Amino acid sequence: MTSTIKVNTITTESGSTLTVGGCGKTVALASGASQTGFGRTGTVDWDTSIKVTGDSPITAVSGKGYFLNTSAGTITINLPTSPSAGDIVSIKDYARTFATYNVTVGRGGSNMDGTAADTPLVTNGLSVTFIYMDASKGWSFINDDTTSQAGAVYVAATGGNTTITDGDYKIHVFTGPGTLCVSDAGNSAGSNTVDYLVVAGGGGGGKNSSNPGYDSAGGGGAGGMQYSKNTVPTAHPIASASGVPVTVTCYAVVVGGGGAGSSSCATKGTAGDVSSFHTITSAGGGSGGASASSPLNGGSGGGQGGGSSPGGIGTGNDPSTTPSQGHPGGANAGAGGYSPDRAGGGGGGAGAVGGSVSAGGNSGNATGGVGAYVPGPWFGPTSPTYGQSPAPLAPNGRYFAGGGAGASPSADGAPYGGGDAAGGGGGHACSTTGDVNTGGGGAAGSAGTGGHAGGSGFVAIRYKFQ
Repeated sequence: MTSTIKVNTITTESGSTLTVGGCGKTVALASGASQTGFGRTGTVDWDTSIKVTGDSPITAVSGKGYFLNTSAGTITINLPTSPSAGDIVSIKDYARTFATYNVTVGRGGSNMDGTAADTPLVTNGLSVTFIYMDASKGWSFINDDTTSQAGAVYVAATGGNTTITDGDYKIHVFTGPGTLCVSDAGNSAGSNTVDYLVVAGGGGGGKNSSNPGYDSAGGGGAGGMQYSKNTVPTAHPIASASGVPVTVTCYAVVVGGGGAGSSSCATKGTAGDVSSFHTITSAGGGSGGASASSPLNGGSGGGQGGGSSPGGIGTGNDPSTTPSQGHPGGANAGAGGYSPDRAGGGGGGAGAVGGSVSAGGNSGNATGGVGAYVPGPWFGPTSPTYGQSPAPLAPNGRYFAGGGAGASPSADGAPYGGGDAAGGGGGHACSTTGDVNTGGGGAAGSAGTGGHAGGSGFVAIRYKFQ
């Protein structure tokens, strides 16, 4: 026999406790009934209506869970705008496609782990539960998941010959061609741009006349050098203050080779090859001139060759970039000396114009233009591994893209000038070939020696990863 009790209200007869049910019994709500006043247990009621791109933006309700299907496009879901402590919202990747079409979780005016930024969800198969803590921290995660912090998301990438970890930063070094693959593009609250150093190959030096003591050749120009310093805010005239934004994709990295020095008398060398990453392309260094052969333009221009009718001076920063990627080559010695011979000019460098020899000189030092430096902290503790570290301007900096030395018509036709002080790996009296992975220009050659090759280029990428 079944009994039914029908009442509108149950009120305690005395005291403050009302007991429903009995020991060992279960109190159940009828199908379709709802409850209020019992509070939540840290779980949500799942909305079984699958949300798709066409439903975006979705306004979330506290206590609800949402299956989001991004197989056809991205979805935005906005958390409640006036939350109370303990409010809770859950999200599940229905089609396991968040990495292809991500979900943006709008903060609804509240913080995300103390950061005023929305949170992207970019991991396939992700399940995440947000809980509101207080006005200071706002929404945070309460379940195990692959996202370290709501709001702040950081760039993640792989690639390069060497990867350096320096505190919260990573630097990917490319000494040859390769690929930087970005698996997480981050956001503005964490990081979503990368700094770059892109140095092209240096130009090759020209070769003197076949007769010792006659027309001289110019040094090769340095490869173009471009870099940004958003993550290391140290002043430098050629540095851009902002990096480049990245997306989840793979970026080809090109590291240009150095140009060949001239092997034929009274002829110029060849230009260096370009280096590139993302939207940044640095031009190869111009070759050094010889006699009437005009040097080539490039990232930095080649030095002017000697002779009674010499060619022009190589133009730097060609094509033009802002800030400038390089400088022009230097001029020859002008009239005087053993007419019609002229000492050749030095190749331009990333930091300065190539050296010129004073009028009437025939054995002066036509130095290559000084290279430009990157602050030591840009590379972190392993900075001494890369570039050069000469004395001028920045003892703790790493120099790249110095110009090659010009030659002088000495009795034996040997090249003069350059010097260690030029910096940046340019060819000089002590090291006539541009140094590998510096973009240095090659020194000019004598009658008995061909022009010298430029140094290969260099690319490095730096970003905040945590």
